[in-house]
Amino acid sequence: MIGLFIENIKIALSAIRTQLLRTVLTVIIIAIGITALVGILTVVAAIDNTLNSSFASMGSNTFNINQYETKSRQRGGQEGEKINPIISYIEAKRFKEIYDYPFTQTSLSFVATSNAEVKYDNQKTDPEISVIGIDEFFLSNSGLEITQGRNFNTFDISNNIYSCIVGSDFVTKGLFKDINPMGKILSVRGAKFKVIGVLKERGSTFGNSQDLRVMIPIQVARSLFSAPNTNYSLSTMIEKSELFDDAVDNALNTMRKVRKLNPVEENNFAISRSDDLINRIASITDVLSISAWVMGIITILGSSIALMNIMVVSVTERTREIGVRKALGAKKSTIAFQFFIETLTIGQLGGVIGIIFGIVVGYLICLAADWDFVIPWQAIFAAFITSFIVALVSGLYPAIKASKLDPIEALRYE
Repeated sequence: MIGLFIENIKIALSAIRTQLLRTVLTVIIIAIGITALVGILTVVAAIDNTLNSSFASMGSNTFNINQYETKSRQRGGQEGEKINPIISYIEAKRFKEIYDYPFTQTSLSFVATSNAEVKYDNQKTDPEISVIGIDEFFLSNSGLEITQGRNFNTFDISNNIYSCIVGSDFVTKGLFKDINPMGKILSVRGAKFKVIGVLKERGSTFGNSQDLRVMIPIQVARSLFSAPNTNYSLSTMIEKSELFDDAVDNALNTMRKVRKLNPVEENNFAISRSDDLINRIASITDVLSISAWVMGIITILGSSIALMNIMVVSVTERTREIGVRKALGAKKSTIAFQFFIETLTIGQLGGVIGIIFGIVVGYLICLAADWDFVIPWQAIFAAFITSFIVALVSGLYPAIKASKLDPIEALRYE
């Protein structure tokens, strides 16, 4: 059986060589369809991975309270924009003090600046460093990890210790490249900070590096970066997932009390849940995946028609050869299997080329967009299955047609 299979593959390759131009064109058509499918699925996987990496900073079983904008109706039916007030330090601190739901911890933070210049000895960075004021719970609530050193503790925060935690770029390609950063002194706006920790690499999110940042105690940050209308962020993590919904409801009521909203007033703040973001990401990537399959199937449909056409023509051109084989004792199943293997060979050849080009196209798009490239194993598997189905559907009719030819009529065919 294996010998017969190998022999049919040799015959298929020989037949392909005799009609090289048509075969190449058919392979290209199939490859284009598979390239479109694999390329789009690769980009979808990269977008999914990038978005998940970005929103994973919230951590699991976590919700954030932030300012946001909503749309409301003004008199006259015209749509106007309602700007929610910022979350001030007094409001954020008040929330943290009175929110006492069991098995929760709340962190308070704010972005002090996004264009700081950081100095070490006689070296300095470009003015592109983000400085974030945080408390002792910020890292755990945000899903951030320390690779060297330690996190801030309660003593550091309550006593306003001038220490800092830096992003991984400071160690891999920044001020501390090839040296141990622990205990080194950084200068930010003239203030000296001792490095006590280094964050695990997070990469970039849509071009914005997550590793070019310095984290300092929140009160120290407030004293150095005293800007008006500073917006603060609250993040709460729940240890027990079964309490998540109740904890969010409790936080909603607590924030309404802090804002002194009466029962008929709408919320003028936002609560972002980690599970909502994950579901939103899943819905976006599902739509993209479906779009990829629709586009791929349309192109592959054209490929299957082209492949079936070339095989029908091949059967017609080789009618006399089929008659000779039948006259020498070849069975219908043998003739059908031969043509089916030939179709399968062309289909899989187009599939392999399409997979290679699809991965390359997807990689180039991810590289240009600064997304995290991942090997699309699911797309590769889908492409192999798709190319096999195309060959199966396209080769079935020509193979049956070849096997049913009358040997006498076939031998007389010119």
